[in-house]
Amino acid sequence: MDTQSLQAFIAVAETESFSLAAQRLHLTQPAVSKRIAILEDSLDSQLFDRLPRKAVLTPAGEALLPKAKHILSELLEIKTELASLSGDISGTLRIGTSHHIGLHHLPHLLRQFHTAYPQVKLAMQFLGSEAACEALAQGELDIAFATLPQEDHHKLDMQPIWRDPLSFVCAFTHPLSQKKKLTLEDLTKYEAILPEPNTVTFEIIEGAFKHEGLSLQSALPSRYRETISMMSSYMETIKMMASVGLGWAVLPEHMANDKDLIKLQVGPKKLYRELGVLQRKGKTLGTAGKAFLAILPER
Repeated sequence: MDTQSLQAFIAVAETESFSLAAQRLHLTQPAVSKRIAILEDSLDSQLFDRLPRKAVLTPAGEALLPKAKHILSELLEIKTELASLSGDISGTLRIGTSHHIGLHHLPHLLRQFHTAYPQVKLAMQFLGSEAACEALAQGELDIAFATLPQEDHHKLDMQPIWRDPLSFVCAFTHPLSQKKKLTLEDLTKYEAILPEPNTVTFEIIEGAFKHEGLSLQSALPSRYRETISMMSSYMETIKMMASVGLGWAVLPEHMANDKDLIKLQVGPKKLYRELGVLQRKGKTLGTAGKAFLAILPER
């Protein structure tokens, strides 16, 4: 069993396609098929059912997938530790980041790091904050940038970097924009565009309403109250929907300063979320990871 076959196996499993896996790995489709065949021969098990339009994991393939990811993660960690012993700043640094942080906070840091250490390959993954934390906990990333959980994570160390103030907003054409005095209860009478309920940002907003004995549920359109689909995990999407008047929203303050939006003077005076970097507890971070952490701004 070789690592190339395992990489091909994981790529096919995640894309459910030999051709898409080939594109991801920059190989030909026959090359991917050959690697899978070698792996199946070595394990004496069929790993995929080859259907007309997709490749589906067999029970044997499902059992292998988490183990294959673990094997590759362990091998990469070994390489990282050996590189650290030599003091060489090179190799691959696997970074997970939320879309918001990746777009608004990381670009200049990535540019600075790449200029200083062009020999380091940055493997970037854009994920929701919660997905980034989970991927890091599972050993699939070296570091992650995310909205920090409100409670400690038993597998992760968290370091706050950016405090992200939040503002209630709506479009200038929205009825709320004409009201001089507002309460959170007033907002519950109008449709809202909110982050998804399994996110830290939603919990922060919901906490402000709960403090006043109110429910966010009443601020959702009646047709959405059961499915809660008037939501998005992307702040840029929420901003767009609010700017065209579809509802009120809560945005990072720097995004709220927009010609199509008005800030609503409502809610807690200090509503914010903490953005920062996370590492896996007990994991040896390589020299590339340590070098990246060294350029982060201090709080």
